[in-house]
Amino acid sequence: MIREGYQQTAIGLIPCDWDVKELRDVTSYIGDGIHSTPIYVNYSEFYFINGNNLVNGLIKITENTKNISADEFYKYKKELTTKTILLSINGTIGNIAFYNNENVILGKSAAYININQNTVENYIFYSLQSSYIKSYFENELTGSTINNLSLESIRNAPILIPKSEKEQKAIAEVLGDVDRLINACNKLIAKKRDIKQGAMQELLTGRSRLPGFSGEWEVKKLGELGEIMTGNTPPTKDSSNYGDKFLFVSPADLGSQKYIYKTDKKLSDKGFKISRKFPKNSILFTCIGSTIGKLGIASFELTSNQQINAIIPNETYSTDYLYYYLDLLSPKIKAMASEQAVPIINKSNFAEISIFYPTLEEQKAITQILSDMDNEIEALEKKRDKHKLVKQGMMQELLTGKTRLL
Repeated sequence: MIREGYQQTAIGLIPCDWDVKELRDVTSYIGDGIHSTPIYVNYSEFYFINGNNLVNGLIKITENTKNISADEFYKYKKELTTKTILLSINGTIGNIAFYNNENVILGKSAAYININQNTVENYIFYSLQSSYIKSYFENELTGSTINNLSLESIRNAPILIPKSEKEQKAIAEVLGDVDRLINACNKLIAKKRDIKQGAMQELLTGRSRLPGFSGEWEVKKLGELGEIMTGNTPPTKDSSNYGDKFLFVSPADLGSQKYIYKTDKKLSDKGFKISRKFPKNSILFTCIGSTIGKLGIASFELTSNQQINAIIPNETYSTDYLYYYLDLLSPKIKAMASEQAVPIINKSNFAEISIFYPTLEEQKAITQILSDMDNEIEALEKKRDKHKLVKQGMMQELLTGKTRLL
């Protein structure tokens, strides 16, 4: 039985005063960026962006974003307006951002969607993030190695939309309020991380000392602080090496959390038996390729692949202290490795890295300060993630008309 005031559509029940339209019906134009490489310059106020520059609703310019000349900008610029939404369509699919008059030209992995004057662009912005649109895009992907979403698929995308612009605006405003909470959390997290980074610079180098501590620090090499081992990968031809019992760490498992509690892959008894084992509290550090500098602390006995060096602890240092010190050094270590054709820090070079080394008591005092900062950041991240879950639930209700605001 159809709920009163609702109609059955191919996408499901929607209010009778809503429509199912194709995205082309609510836009004046849908296109993509240039399919060639512009001429770069060392510095300018103009930028060449792609889908990876679209982050959390904004165009993000980074140190890796290429500059172009004014001539290239005016040669390749598209007709973007304040009602333009940008969408990543190659590689990573679905990153989204508003255009806010930035001096940018688009590469082929970014599409631009110009919204009609009689349609609320913020409503379409949230609709393009909805679960039904994400499912639609996923089914429309082409490409065997790199995902691609065609412009025609974007134009055909189904949009559930209230006929009333007032209702469109009301829905967008409510979701915008949640986004503002999320963005406020992100800004506070970024601020706290900057404060922590500054504290690391001061405390781990001895420039600032905690009350009650004095005396000279030693300088020691990593190889003096414990045994250094490189991981190994069990033969992949034998699938019985893999199972669901023992943690097997790769670079993908490092960097997001301080302690390693879970991994993408696990080993069987057989695979674990033939692997190099790192005991609990070992520090794992990625030493090959673009992921150099990612690290974590083993929460259990585990193994890793050969892209990772591990420091097996001895009793003269705090594991947490060394973790924070390597985190501070990781940009320099990565830069040192990149001087080679294949970026790598082998076990011997890793063992020669020097650190400032206070007494164990001072190490623990320093790490307590930094751990407290980590806990504060983690609490803020959980709060932000809760807001994100709330937003997803609200989108499911509001963008399908299950819950009405007017």
